[in-house]
This record gives sequence, structure tokens and C-alpha cells, in this order.
Amino acid sequence: MKILGIETSCDETAAGVVENGRTLLSNVISSQADLHSPYGGVVPEVASRQHVRDLVPVLEQAAADSGLGLEDMDAIAVTFGPGLAGSLITGVNAAKAIAYSLGIPLIGVNHLEGHIYASWLAKEDLENDPGFPLACLVASGGHTDLLLMEGHGRYKLVGRTRDDAAGEAFDKAARILGLGFPGGPEIQRVSAGATGEEILPRAWMKDTLDFSFSGLKTALLHLAQDRGIYPSIEEGLDQARQTYLVRELASAFQESVVDVISAKLVDMADKYRVKGLVLGGGVTANARLREEIIKRSPLPVIIPPPVLCTDNGAMIAACGYFQYQRGEESALDIDVDPSLPLG
Repeated sequence: MKILGIETSCDETAAGVVENGRTLLSNVISSQADLHSPYGGVVPEVASRQHVRDLVPVLEQAAADSGLGLEDMDAIAVTFGPGLAGSLITGVNAAKAIAYSLGIPLIGVNHLEGHIYASWLAKEDLENDPGFPLACLVASGGHTDLLLMEGHGRYKLVGRTRDDAAGEAFDKAARILGLGFPGGPEIQRVSAGATGEEILPRAWMKDTLDFSFSGLKTALLHLAQDRGIYPSIEEGLDQARQTYLVRELASAFQESVVDVISAKLVDMADKYRVKGLVLGGGVTANARLREEIIKRSPLPVIIPPPVLCTDNGAMIAACGYFQYQRGEESALDIDVDPSLPLG
């Protein structure tokens, strides 16, 4: 069964074709990062307008790369939430039009669940090896969630951020340090070669699997002020010292986030006696986070390649396949849900 997946929940216009929920045939992503970079974050109006411009070429390329035409698709899967309303509407309306014109099923997909199913594109037989239950981390610009996956479509939310999501915290930290957008890749880049001289606190939040990153952001801001690199560069601070301080503070911030997320994920896995760990979302493309979770976990860790961790249409197609197998099909009047929960 060949499914076309459409993803427009935030600032990536993406489409992909997946066969039987596990075999990747194409994956096309048009990023808007350069458009939003001058603002230091995603501007919803700019994002929705750009989706309108980019979606048709992206769909055409996804079909061409798969060696198929739209008429060869057996179903259309599309993100209908959570996300930015204007962005979601673009993708959902396009999916409705394609499904109606071709007379094929329409499947509305939860964006967060899509991130989980990206792992089925990395390891095809997850339900049997390692098998359910699975501990799932979805970490992105809008979410930092720990979910117990007891079976296909069966989730229990056991931990989440109480303030900033990890990706949002990386973006804010990057702005403090004078780095670009998106913040996660920038902080990872400049952290290379850090000595570890600077240390920031960890927000452990005892007796809960929840997260909090707002205090860490404030601690970074105060340390940057103390070191003379925020809100402006202190007079007399040479370029070499500036570069050194930015590198050390970026690394300290990254290590704090990585330490807390990896520890809580491993704790969750132990508490719920899962058989494996699954990672998804843009933050899980971070090399240090991937490395630390693999190092700490005695259980198998399934992580998609970085291109499938960030927003993409293939993960939506994969998720849509498993929903369709459960008999879940959406009506053509499906509406977007910017606050759609999972678990």
C-alpha cells in the first residue's frame, strides 16, 4: 500500500511516499529556516504564505522521486495537528483536494505520533523486535514529551515540559549567545571542542518525569551577562575570548539539556519496564543527545537518521499506514487542531 504523506505543521513544507508503512520511496522537504532566521523564530503568517508557494512543487517532486504519479497512491495522510493553524490548513486543504479528486482515503495524522513512526522507517519490525511496550521521547520546538507506547495507536503521556520545550529553549539560548536560527544546530556546531569549564544547573524536578527549561535559560542569561557577552559585548573583550566564551556557554547549555532528557528517558524506561526506546523530533537529531541516551540505556535505542527526526512527510505517511490498518479514516470535512494532544 503506497501512501503520500503531507506535513505543514510549522515551517517545513514536506511530502513523502512510503510503502506499507516501512519502506521509504521518497522524502522531500522545503525548509523556511532562512526566511525566519532574521526574526529569531517562526513567524506564523510568513510560514503559512510560504507553504502555499512551496506545497505543489514539493508534492510533484515527492511523486517524481518515488517513480509514481499521484494517481498511483492508495491513500493520502496529512498532519492536522498540533501546530500553527495557518500552516496546518494549507496541508489539510491540499490533502482533501487530492483525496476527493482521486477517490482515495484521507487519513488525518497527529504530528507527534508521526515523529514516533519515523522509527518504523529506520527499523521495520519494531513491534516484534524489540516489541511493545516502548518508551518514546518526542522532543521538538513545541514539545518535550515522554510517552509510553503500549501498542499501535495506544499511548500514555508520562512526562512533559512544564514551560519551554527543549527546541524552544535551544532557540532562546542561541539568541542570548548571538547565534543563528534554528538554535539547536547552531549550539551543537559552536560547542565542538569545548573544554567544559563552564557549568550550568540541571532542573531535575524530583519525583516526576516532567521537564522544565525556563530556569536553565535564565541561568544562561545571567552567566552571559557576568562574562560580558550579553546584552552586548563588553568593551575590551577581544575576539578570541568572545569565541571561547560563546563556545563554552553553548556547550554548558547543551550538556544540561542532554543530561536531564537522557536521565529522565532512561528512568522512565526502567519504571515502566519497556523493551526499547524510540526517539523522534528535531531535538533528537542532536548528536550529543543521541550519544548520551545510547550510552546510558541498557535497552535497544531506535533513532531515525537526522533527516527523519526533523519534520518530514514520510513519517506522516508511515503513521497513516498503521492508522489505516486499524480502520481509521478521516472525513473530507476534517478540521485542523492546533492543540491536538497525544496520550
